[in-house]
Amino acid sequence: MSGERTAGPVEERHRFDEAALARWMEENVAGYAGPLTVEKFAGGQSNPTFRLSTPTRQYVLRRKPAGLLHASAHAVDREFRVMQALGGQGFPVPRVLGLCSDDAVIGSMFYVMDLVPGRVFWDPLLPDLSPAERAAAYDSMNSTIARMHAFDVDAIGLGDYGRPGNYVERQVARFSKQYREDELAGRNADMDRLIEWLPANMPRDAESRRLVHGDYKMDNVMFAADRPEIRAVLDWELSTLGDPLADFAYNVMVWRTPGEAGNSLATARPEGIPSEEDYVAAYCARTGRERIPALSFYVSFNMFRLAAILHGIIGRTLRGNASNAQSHEVARRFAPLAAAAWEQAQRAERER
Repeated sequence: MSGERTAGPVEERHRFDEAALARWMEENVAGYAGPLTVEKFAGGQSNPTFRLSTPTRQYVLRRKPAGLLHASAHAVDREFRVMQALGGQGFPVPRVLGLCSDDAVIGSMFYVMDLVPGRVFWDPLLPDLSPAERAAAYDSMNSTIARMHAFDVDAIGLGDYGRPGNYVERQVARFSKQYREDELAGRNADMDRLIEWLPANMPRDAESRRLVHGDYKMDNVMFAADRPEIRAVLDWELSTLGDPLADFAYNVMVWRTPGEAGNSLATARPEGIPSEEDYVAAYCARTGRERIPALSFYVSFNMFRLAAILHGIIGRTLRGNASNAQSHEVARRFAPLAAAAWEQAQRAERER
């Protein structure tokens, strides 16, 4: 299933002062000319995302949500910064146009960027594409993440974009703390096991100063309307400096995710979509590696991290400030994903 990201009327809980936004656009976005129409995109579990339309142009606005927030989450200013840097290198990202840190304008920090026309493929099985197009789409995914991981972060102005060293260890600590603090969302035995197992089984000599996206997957990239080629990588909220193999394993996770935990290639892989082994081999060839020996650890880590994010959605839903109206449905993936993460940890033990 593919198409443009759909947008519709803004629900009451996501409304803001559109006139104040229009005044800010007039003062801060070159070439802006109203009147302005605001719609909210479907999806967006974390930072609510809106389509802004004028008679001659369309824009996208990303803002922090309202309500109780984790201190390190919803960093729209970081999204703005990384896309600004990457756009200057010709990497496929939307062109950013302005950042507003004044909460008084619409109630929270936000930024505005160009709307990139094209297609989003929500289903990693790519049922609407031919086998050759599927192969090309996955190859574009692979080459794009390899290109991202090749950047010299100092050379592109992102040398201080993240803390040096111990990326996975810090991520495990961060999401463990986030999971434990959200008492309203409850506890899970698999998550509790992983919180103990992951720190004790960290890969040695991991890289930690490469740009990582943190959420690189099929429905977070925009493909061209007329060919299976990536035009823009979207949703940079979790980006930082870190371990590129951890970032790549998140992309690989779709081959190992059980169907009840989300979209998956584990039970069906249509013609044209590469095997996990071939996809990993292509990335290794592009990045000068022979193999990824700790891949199962990294997949376990990513499943744990995503499960912790889903756990946070459960908490935000119970508090009434989740971004997506379908949060209850999404939260049902939490327990199966936590179980799958523990299964990958056991697989990593067997592969030693």
